[in-house]
Amino acid sequence: MVAKILSSTLIGMKALIINVEVDLSRGLPSFNIVGLPDKAVRESRDRVRAAIKNSGYDFPSQKITINMAPANIKKIGPHYDLAIATGILAEKGIIKNNLLDSFLIAGELSLNGCVRKVKGILPMSSKLKEKKLQGIILPIKNQNEANLVEDIKIIPVKSFSDVVKFLNYGQLNKNNILDNSNSSKIVYDIDFSEIKGQKEAKRAFEIAASGLHNILMIGPPGSGKTMLARRIRTILPPLTKEEQLELTKVYSIMGIVNNKKLIKERPFRAPHQNISPVGLIGGGKIPEPGEVSLAHNGTLFLDELPEFKRNVLESLRQPLEKGSVTIIRSQMRATFPAKIMLIAAMNPCPCGYYGDNRHECTCSLNKIKKYRSKISGPLLDRIDIHLEVPGLSVNEIMEDANGESSKQIRKRVINAQKIQFDRYNNEIFNYNSQLKGKKIKKYCPLNNKCKYFLKDAIERLYLSARAYDRILKIARTIADLAGNENIKKSHVAEAAQYRSLNRRIKSAQY
Repeated sequence: MVAKILSSTLIGMKALIINVEVDLSRGLPSFNIVGLPDKAVRESRDRVRAAIKNSGYDFPSQKITINMAPANIKKIGPHYDLAIATGILAEKGIIKNNLLDSFLIAGELSLNGCVRKVKGILPMSSKLKEKKLQGIILPIKNQNEANLVEDIKIIPVKSFSDVVKFLNYGQLNKNNILDNSNSSKIVYDIDFSEIKGQKEAKRAFEIAASGLHNILMIGPPGSGKTMLARRIRTILPPLTKEEQLELTKVYSIMGIVNNKKLIKERPFRAPHQNISPVGLIGGGKIPEPGEVSLAHNGTLFLDELPEFKRNVLESLRQPLEKGSVTIIRSQMRATFPAKIMLIAAMNPCPCGYYGDNRHECTCSLNKIKKYRSKISGPLLDRIDIHLEVPGLSVNEIMEDANGESSKQIRKRVINAQKIQFDRYNNEIFNYNSQLKGKKIKKYCPLNNKCKYFLKDAIERLYLSARAYDRILKIARTIADLAGNENIKKSHVAEAAQYRSLNRRIKSAQY
């Protein structure tokens, strides 16, 4: 008779059930694992053998064959250790078989029999309800992740002996319970009121936060671009329950949940300029999420944008347009979510002072053109708001910061997003920045006065069709902030001014 244990593997964000079949037969003692195991799975033979012995059980001196089905899927990672060890003792008769077909088992074993934390428990736990399994046996440090899935039984274990006791007697050590408390209140040590001047920039950030629009800041060094970007978290609305769960799944795959019950804060990721395309978008031999997926439902901040490699920036096109990243390898195809709010910052020229009244620019027009050409037109078209952030005057530098607080701005942002949630109640999206194609025409209608004004703006600013759509979506957000159902000319006019880079690049060429 062959013992069958249920475990799981991950392909992108999806979990698949893996059947771990164990057979003990006569012959020279050996331990073989088949079914496309990777190196980490093959090395489990030594971990499992030592863990079983050091847990006080006899390791069988027989021919052991482990088959991991389906055999055409690559088995990756050390989380199969616990299932393999359980199957061996079940086949030997030490563990009863009455619960094995109703529980999924995942965990890495140490040599002394302790069970270590593994990656991807949340997606695995979500698979249980689909397959109508009773519960999951997992490392105690993964307990809080699994608790996010309702109506499943969680069996947290510290050691392999705990697994044997539960499967044989239904007993679980009472100490195998972690604190599930999780503070829901997020406190920030930064605030928008700390920023001096930059009234127009703060307004643009309020609009961007309300509709989750991408934004590019152009300004000299010291104008406050980084301060603005890092404070965007303080005015963004809280994540919905669905957004929290999806984001936590991404972090679970990477193994960086840190025992939190749910990730409730919108992420803010700020990678360095030397990041590779794989680091930004995701990938590798075994596809894993990159920075754009770790920033899912939050903010990705790229400081000194032209300093990033051209191929790295161009790799952003797909996630900015589709809100997801698909990575194709010879043996698998993985898709990760990447609905991000992109915030980018750059100097107007290599020296940083082109157009600054207080400093003289030392760059030639050719240098400026070459500097800005590092950012392609198609990428610029995918950024909704182009914001000029001028240097501060002496008076602004000397005065005390006394602007609106993040709490006040956030209140208006939440109201604007509530309008969007109500409007798009029957759609698959929630925010104005996610409008596409026919939906833009449906939800952003313009009267004749607005149409004539926008036509003139397109001709003067040399805007593309994609930039036209961006203006409409920004105007829709501005109208929502004002509490207006219809888009007015003033909303379109304010939205059109946020395509300033098109105008400045054109003027810099002459």
